Amino acid sequence: MKQSIGVSTLLLILLFVLPLLVITPVLHRQLAESEEPSEPLTIIPGDIDSAETVRVLDDGTVQEMTLANYLVGVVRAEMPASFEREALRAQAVAARTYTLYKIKNGGNHGDTADVCTDPKCCQAYISEEAARSNWGAKADDYEAKIEDAVYSTDGQAILYDGQPILAAFHSSSPGYTRSAGEVWLTDLPYLQSVSSPEKGDAIPNYYSRAEFTAEDFKKRVLAAYPEADLSGAMSGWLTGAVTDSSGSIETVKVGGVTVKGGSLRSALGLRSACYEWEVQSKKLVFFVTGFGHGVGMSQYGANQMAKDGSDYEDILTHYYTGVTVGTCTLPDRG
Repeated sequence: MKQSIGVSTLLLILLFVLPLLVITPVLHRQLAESEEPSEPLTIIPGDIDSAETVRVLDDGTVQEMTLANYLVGVVRAEMPASFEREALRAQAVAARTYTLYKIKNGGNHGDTADVCTDPKCCQAYISEEAARSNWGAKADDYEAKIEDAVYSTDGQAILYDGQPILAAFHSSSPGYTRSAGEVWLTDLPYLQSVSSPEKGDAIPNYYSRAEFTAEDFKKRVLAAYPEADLSGAMSGWLTGAVTDSSGSIETVKVGGVTVKGGSLRSALGLRSACYEWEVQSKKLVFFVTGFGHGVGMSQYGANQMAKDGSDYEDILTHYYTGVTVGTCTLPDRG
């Protein structure tokens, strides 16, 4: 009888105590994990960018700020915060390089300012308050991503022969970027045509359409090219198109006047110089691919490269030919 009671007691202990021995450590671990602080880590600006001061012309007023703070505002404005981290880092380095190039080589504002916030002249810029208003519920995460992109690449720039380059960038390309000489007056060895892997179907407004009545087209074109002859049939107003390495219009004759494809793009307000046209119902209809001038880094292409596993240096050395990525600072400006 005593032996039977002893065996029963042992079985009861195994039945009730053993599960507790297994479950308790799991509960402790879960509690420990749940008690870990959920507050995001503080992101500290780098020493190099924080030591540089930039004079920024914004809406007629010149503000002095650190290069670090300025670049955060630029990246907020120039690239969607939803993009991959390595794409954002590539954008931060490109923005830093562009700023250093402007300061070292002289910008458009003389002694008044180093850069401005007009994207048609320099780079776009947006304050944290305005950006957070746009981002809504994702504001904390997005701001942290942008700050990380700038601070984690502290002082890094794109260099050609040891000097910061004119780090042009644009939104999206039609499969290839354009060389500087195909768009502007001067060609640059590091701004050459390269492949760009963005997937057009996933990009908002990658394919766009613009149509113009005869009156509207004449008004826009003659304001830019008064010598153009836009008499006769509308179908003969645009002729002799020459495409470049990206498939964009390099030159085209408008009313007998040869113009850059990008110049006509600007006159008509098209999203890029990669376009075709036809006459439909007495209107000139343009079918456009991509967005921007097409030179340098494609932002959507950079994002696709990041998704495919490339880091920011891979992205930059792909889009800018023959460059290196390294530390660059401004000379002492007194």
